[in-house]
Amino acid sequence: MPRMLDVSDEVRAEIGDEEAARLLAGESAPGSYDCTSCRTPGDSEQERTSTVLFVGDETAVLAFAHATCLPSQVVQVTEEQLQGAVRSIGAVGGEPQQQPLPPQHTQQPPPAQQSPNLVPEQAVLGVTSGLVLIQNELHPALVVEPTAPVARPGTFGSGDDFLPLLIEQGFMPMTELAAVPPVLHGWSVLLAAGQLHAVLQPNPNGGRPVAWWQAHQPLQVTDGWRAAANKHQQVLMFAAPVGSIGRQPREDLMRDALDKAAANGKLVSAALPLAGI
Repeated sequence: MPRMLDVSDEVRAEIGDEEAARLLAGESAPGSYDCTSCRTPGDSEQERTSTVLFVGDETAVLAFAHATCLPSQVVQVTEEQLQGAVRSIGAVGGEPQQQPLPPQHTQQPPPAQQSPNLVPEQAVLGVTSGLVLIQNELHPALVVEPTAPVARPGTFGSGDDFLPLLIEQGFMPMTELAAVPPVLHGWSVLLAAGQLHAVLQPNPNGGRPVAWWQAHQPLQVTDGWRAAANKHQQVLMFAAPVGSIGRQPREDLMRDALDKAAANGKLVSAALPLAGI
């Protein structure tokens, strides 16, 4: 039976017209699936479904998502993530598969998770997820704070250019958390298999976005955070210099720290589309 599949030009270019035709005809696409974004069941015979191709260095895995959760797209991931996903689901016979990935608490990524453009070798980006109440509505948020001052690429010194560099990219300074910040187009938050993979930024050379921050292992988020992200189709990213926020064990303490950073002129933010590739 034909499937209600969306196969983007980008995905078609990767898998070929023949495989795309097989998918659309229902020959190689499952009827039911678990959405690779929200992890709830879907049915490609009854509802619009996106094909999402995860591409590693040597391997590619095709997954499926509700079209209301993710558009059809190609997503770059590390080969280690992809191989781990294939092993965990016991992929056989080349059948298109979902990509479940191992859980990990959302806090302080290891040193390999550095911003390729902004962070020198000694600084690591700590990323924490939480819900933030703005105008009586809960919004999914990521709070980013480096572990050391960030110098401008190619310079040396004791200054911290973390916020100026982000402002140059389009992030807005905040003095209070009174309104949702404007959308920063070209940037996005990649939430796949129900977990947080990366913050993506525009590729300076054109083409697919590249990772500004990428999790060493996909990071687990709460059901409430994921539901809010799927509802708003965007995530609020807040960034502050080292020492401004700290590791806060509760969302109310994180909010207090954000308010103080904003009042002290040490907070920038933007609304990033969800997997807006």
